[in-house]
Amino acid sequence: MKPLLIGTLAVACLAAAACSTKSAATPHVTVTVTKTSTATQAAPSASTQSTPASSPTPAPTAGCLSRYLHGATGLSQGTAGAIDVTITFKNLNNAPCTLYGFPGIALAAGKPVTDVGHPSVENSTTARELVTLQPGGFAHATLQIIDAGNYSASVCQPENTTWLAVIPPNQRIPLYIPLKSTACKGSPKLLTVTAVRPGTGG
Repeated sequence: MKPLLIGTLAVACLAAAACSTKSAATPHVTVTVTKTSTATQAAPSASTQSTPASSPTPAPTAGCLSRYLHGATGLSQGTAGAIDVTITFKNLNNAPCTLYGFPGIALAAGKPVTDVGHPSVENSTTARELVTLQPGGFAHATLQIIDAGNYSASVCQPENTTWLAVIPPNQRIPLYIPLKSTACKGSPKLLTVTAVRPGTGG
């Protein structure tokens, strides 16, 4: 039995030696991890971004009010059976204003001044145009007055007049301009007017 015990011990010893040798041959590795800090650039906030300044929208020029206009007659020219009279508007205000469209005009007489006959009709051959009057600036329209004598007295019922009652475009208050004429109180329509145009028309 001794030889078997000795052999067993020898085998066990060899196995232990081999384990010991293997353990000694395996190196101990130490891994060092270095953490690199990366600076993150912050995105600019919305409050720091510049916004281009917007240009203010200019206010539209106001229409010319009757109280800031002076009305007058300008050039007059006779035609067959009628007369063409230039009506001028002057801006008395210290700010620009605009006129657009047709004035309303009537022949008038009496005290208080009262319209006689039919008011003017629009001359459809002239288109509306926006006219800007600078302070002291002018605009004009052309009024055609048909001769009342073209009609019989019974149809026209003529009446002498001394004024033109001129309502500027888009206004309600008339300007009274001296002009002697003859109106028809009856059915004939004697007055035709053009749309306003820049300048005095002379």
